[in-house]
Amino acid sequence: MNTSGTIRVVVVDDHNLFREGLKEVLGTDRDIQIVGEGGSGPEAVELVVAHEPDVLLLDVEMPGAGVTETIRQVLHQCRDVQIIVLTMHDDAELVREVLEAGASAYMLKTILRDELLAAVRSVRRPSANILLAVSRGTVEQLDRRPPGSGGPGTALTQREREVLVLAAGALSNQQIASRLHIAEATVKRHLTNAYAKLNAVSRVDAIRKAVARRIISDGQRLSR
Repeated sequence: MNTSGTIRVVVVDDHNLFREGLKEVLGTDRDIQIVGEGGSGPEAVELVVAHEPDVLLLDVEMPGAGVTETIRQVLHQCRDVQIIVLTMHDDAELVREVLEAGASAYMLKTILRDELLAAVRSVRRPSANILLAVSRGTVEQLDRRPPGSGGPGTALTQREREVLVLAAGALSNQQIASRLHIAEATVKRHLTNAYAKLNAVSRVDAIRKAVARRIISDGQRLSR
């Protein structure tokens, strides 16, 4: 446990320029010490185990198992670390996912320098409070949980189901992204989360299991 009074931080983001910017901002506070940096989910886990930081700044879309699984793995190894998720996605479903996984804060990358520093200082003092820096519309959606949804690792979110239905229709990730007006990386994230919840090892396996559990209908699967 860190008793020095210094806030020890690990920064994980696969964009080098953004990561350098975070380090520069955090470096202006004499009470904050960067003890590690990386660019993937597995690196986040390794760095937390190696350095036992107070705070982990974590990007959403990086190589690895997906942000929610990364959060769970990190907290399994070091339950006292406070995780701040930084993302460009103003997405209520994603907010739910990362908070349910155990993140302490969810903040858009458009936040100001002083907001980031304040967040790092505040999550250093664990409490029942959760920090959010998202749009008002996203906050309003947070209480509108889709029917039949459950906790982490159980039911699919509405968006995960939509993505899986389109995947069952043999659409590529790029085609699904175009159809739903989201980024292709977001499609990959939803599929990764769906695989984990269904305990599936591939797209075909996930579709079969979703049909078996009546999450999607057999008619939505492309005939082969």
